[in-house]
Amino acid sequence: VQLQASGGGSVQAGGSLRLTCTASGRAISRYGIGWFRQAPGKEREFVAAISSRPFGERTDYAGSVRGRFTISRDNAKNSVYLAMSSLKPEDTADYYCATERIGVPNLSKSEAGYDYWGQGTQVTVSS
Repeated sequence: VQLQASGGGSVQAGGSLRLTCTASGRAISRYGIGWFRQAPGKEREFVAAISSRPFGERTDYAGSVRGRFTISRDNAKNSVYLAMSSLKPEDTADYYCATERIGVPNLSKSEAGYDYWGQGTQVTVSS
C-alpha cells in the first residue's frame, strides 16, 4: 500500500485545515491509520489514530490536540482525514500518515506500531 498525504498549508492562529491521507494499491479500510507530526528540531510525535472498520473505527488523540482535531475516514474514497481547527503556532510541523501494523494493538501511539508511511505535508501556523 502507498499513502499520499495532502492538504497542508499556511494559516494564522485560530484557523483551520483539513489534511487528507489517500491510499493506493490496497483498500485503506483494512488498516488502522495514524497521523504523526514532526516539528523542526523535534522528534516525530503521535497526533491521532483511527482503527479499521472491523475494530469499530474507534479514534484516539494526543492530549495536545484533543478537542481541536478530528480524525475520520471515508473508505469509499480510500481516504482518512485530519480536520484541524483552532490551530496554534505550536501545531506547526510536517504531518505524516501511516498504516498500523496488522496484529499490533489498535490505536498505537508509537511509531513502531506503523509500517507504511506517506510523505509529509507541511503545516505552518503563524501568530
